[in-house]
Amino acid sequence: MKLTTNSSIQTLGDYAYEAIQKHFNKTLKWEKPVKKDEDPEALHQMRVGMRRLRTSVSRFEPALKLPKPVSDKNIGKIARRLGNLRDLDVLKETLENDYKPNLPNKEQKYLQTAFDALAKQREQALSTVETTLKDESYKSLKQAMEEWLEEPSYEELASITIQQVLPDLLLPEVSKFLLHPGWLVGTQIVGSELKVQTDWEAKKVEQQLTTKGETLHSLRKQAKRVRYQMELFSELYSENYAAYIADVKSIQDILGEMQDSVVLTEWLEDIFKSDMHTHLGELTKLLAKNRYKLWQQWQPLQERYLKVETRHGFHLTILHPAESQVYSKGEASGQTIG
Repeated sequence: MKLTTNSSIQTLGDYAYEAIQKHFNKTLKWEKPVKKDEDPEALHQMRVGMRRLRTSVSRFEPALKLPKPVSDKNIGKIARRLGNLRDLDVLKETLENDYKPNLPNKEQKYLQTAFDALAKQREQALSTVETTLKDESYKSLKQAMEEWLEEPSYEELASITIQQVLPDLLLPEVSKFLLHPGWLVGTQIVGSELKVQTDWEAKKVEQQLTTKGETLHSLRKQAKRVRYQMELFSELYSENYAAYIADVKSIQDILGEMQDSVVLTEWLEDIFKSDMHTHLGELTKLLAKNRYKLWQQWQPLQERYLKVETRHGFHLTILHPAESQVYSKGEASGQTIG
């Protein structure tokens, strides 16, 4: 329900309503296929819908009068349960498609123990999801959301045009992203200059991931939050803004794959104990090799976003909707922006 009648002007409330409606409808669209457990893609799409709904609700909260069940906490709890099941699907898919075909026959057969364990864990996670989609908290969320969309209620701030408040919505989350300690993992202060250590061998990288892996994973989660928020307003900015989104997505993807590899290794070690390195030696090597490759992909992005010019450019782009022409040539994802 628009707060304005002039189609060329949109208020903060208009944008909030459209975003919440879009992602709520996407969530509902995939609910039945998830309950039937027909296709892993349905679970993935519903999880994404819930995550983006959560972003919309939390970011637009100052402009909205939302019913109590429609809260960041409630949506987050449901999304996490969907996420636990989805993570097991990703783990199985990765193990089955990316690693198993590259292993000797003996290791492939030995790996069946892991797939059996995965099946049991997935059964438990699926049961939790099925229960969640039947319980009162989920039903209350759906009902409250439907009622609010039918008759939305707003704070005074909702009447302000989106252009007036857009940078203020985006910059706090971008600042958290750029100030995250994860950017400093694998760096050293030389004189007064921050240097990324680009000459590390695989063993040193493994040590760093053991001690600092959680910090990098936290940066990845912050990148996801920034990306989701930025994507809410893509049409209000120029191609430079899109280039920054592409960079943030690359950071999220690379750090996510790195974390997935760490989690997969830890999960396998928990299943096989001391036998992991004895009977799955080739798999152990492949996992470490993959992490080193991802580390090398991560470092150019790390170097770029530790530069003053990139950071200032990011902020300036957000400060100037629809006229963002400050991204340096060749900066974003290797593209030249005209």
